[in-house]
Amino acid sequence: MKLSLEAIQVIDAIDRTGSMSGAADLLHRVPSTISYAVGKLEEQLNLKLFDRNGPKVTLTAAGIELLQEGRWLLRAVADLENRLYKIASGFESELRIVYDSLLPSTLLIDDLQAFAALECGTRLRITSEEMTGVWEALREGRADLIIAVGDCPSWGGYQIKQIDTVEFIFCVAPNHPLAHTKQPVSQDALHAFTAIAVADSARSLPAKTIGLLSGQQRITVANIEMKRQFQRAGLGVGFLPKVLVAQDLQDGTLVAVTLEEPRQPESLWLATRSGDNGEAANWWYKTLNRPLL
Repeated sequence: MKLSLEAIQVIDAIDRTGSMSGAADLLHRVPSTISYAVGKLEEQLNLKLFDRNGPKVTLTAAGIELLQEGRWLLRAVADLENRLYKIASGFESELRIVYDSLLPSTLLIDDLQAFAALECGTRLRITSEEMTGVWEALREGRADLIIAVGDCPSWGGYQIKQIDTVEFIFCVAPNHPLAHTKQPVSQDALHAFTAIAVADSARSLPAKTIGLLSGQQRITVANIEMKRQFQRAGLGVGFLPKVLVAQDLQDGTLVAVTLEEPRQPESLWLATRSGDNGEAANWWYKTLNRPLL
């Protein structure tokens, strides 16, 4: 066969990251092996799978078709591998945890150490998504367990529980005009300033925007850490999670601004599939079923 699961995995990684160097980082390989694998596959299939524009690559129509079917194969093989491990030991071969980037990356450190002590052999893959993208990862089988912020979808077949709430603070750099204006600040006054917004990472579910005024100038970034850094640099304004900016506010690298219409706290959810989990997923669901912030 000219196609292999490894080749499909490479195509998938390039599409997710937008470049061969990004795919190399994701798959823990050197970029030259990724480029070679793609060239070899295109030669064997006698098809062009990518259009290349410098370091940026995009799928051709043939590449899109290959990836759509190929991702189904990757999920099927991963599911088969997990079922075999669960039959043999009760623990999955791999557990995929996805959390909202609003949450600090250090959130799971103590739990990771406790899980490592089990020595159960389950590999962990921990990634972050933005907003609806977290729920989509669970629905589309790219996550086994998620920690999500915001509205909870009314899906069946999942264990979903609210475990905490996330509070938000409107922040600006200390040299920003809003740091020295009369408070509370009105919506009309905010409209004059650039907002820093995080893009929803959902691929198929409807994306959403939060905290933006109609017609307001904005800079859209990939994740909450980029938003925090841009606001610290004075490039724009916006709400940030209290748990992420507490040190910034103490150090004075960000300043809290009181608004006439503050952002309400949002629910923090823990979710996994019902009735089809191995011991690792059950351990994590039980362990994280607590206030995390």
